[in-house]
Amino acid sequence: MELLLGIDGGGTGCRAALADRTGRIIGRGRSGAANIMTDIDGARANILAATRQALADAGLDERATSSISAVLGLAGANVNNNGARLEKLLPFARATVKSDAAIALHGAIGEGDGTVVILGTGSVFITREKDRIRTIGGWGFKVSDLGGGARLGRDLLEEALLAYDGVHPSSPLAEKAMALFDNNPDQIVTFARDARPRDFGTYAPLIFEYADKGDGLALMLIERSVKTIEEALDAIMPPGQERLCLIGGLGPLYAPRLSPKYRSRLQLPMGDALSGAVRLAVGLFAHVEANHG
Repeated sequence: MELLLGIDGGGTGCRAALADRTGRIIGRGRSGAANIMTDIDGARANILAATRQALADAGLDERATSSISAVLGLAGANVNNNGARLEKLLPFARATVKSDAAIALHGAIGEGDGTVVILGTGSVFITREKDRIRTIGGWGFKVSDLGGGARLGRDLLEEALLAYDGVHPSSPLAEKAMALFDNNPDQIVTFARDARPRDFGTYAPLIFEYADKGDGLALMLIERSVKTIEEALDAIMPPGQERLCLIGGLGPLYAPRLSPKYRSRLQLPMGDALSGAVRLAVGLFAHVEANHG
C-alpha cells in the first residue's frame, strides 16, 4: 500500500498525518520537538516516533514506513542545508523537506496570493504574490524570531531580573515569574544556561494572561512584539494584498492586538500547516504512485 505522510515539526512538537494517495487522512501521530537547526538527531527521532503513532493509528505495521512518501515542513530547514541533510537520514521511500513556513502557507491559503505569519516558539513570515514566494525571518530565536514564544519568554525573564535588581519597576507578572523560580535569580541563570527555545516559550502564554489583566510589563512586552511583527509585515506584504493569516500557538493571541491596518486584512486560514504538508505530498507524489500502481 502506497502511503503519503505530512509532517509539521517545530520547536514545541511534531505532528504527523498519514494519508492515502487522495489525501484522505487515515492516521495521526504526535511527538516532541523537531527543529532541525537546534537538534537534527532529536528531530529525526521525534519525526519517526510521530510516524509510528500515525501508522499504528491507521492499523498499519511499522514496516510500512519504507513505502511512505513524505513532505516534512520543519523549523530550521531553511538554514545550513539542514533539509537536505535530514532527507538522507530518513527511512521513507521518498522524502522532501521544506520549511515550516512553506507548509503553513499552503495550508492557510492554498494556491492563492496572501501572507502568512507563523507565531509559535519562533516566528517566520511568508508571502505569495503571482506565484512568487518570499520568506523573511526564522533565523532562530537568539538572533531572529521576534514575536515568537521563545523570545517573549526570554524577555520576560530578563525583565523579571531587572525588576528584582530594582532597575525597572516590578509588576504582578514580574513577581509571578520570580516566584516560579522560588524568587531566586540563580535559578533563572541556571535555567537559561541550558534552556532550549521551547523551554523559554513555555512562559509566553503567561504574558498574554497578565496582559488581559492590564499588567504593565505584559502590555509592554506584547506591544513591543506587535511592533516588530508589523515592521516585518511592512517589509514583506505587497501593497494592496488583502489576505493575511496569523497561525501557530500565539497567532490567535496576537490577532486582536494588531493595528487596524493589518487587523482589517485578517482572514481565517483554510487549514493548518499539517494539512498543507499533506496537500503538498499529494501534489508531489500521488501521480508518481499512480504511475507505479
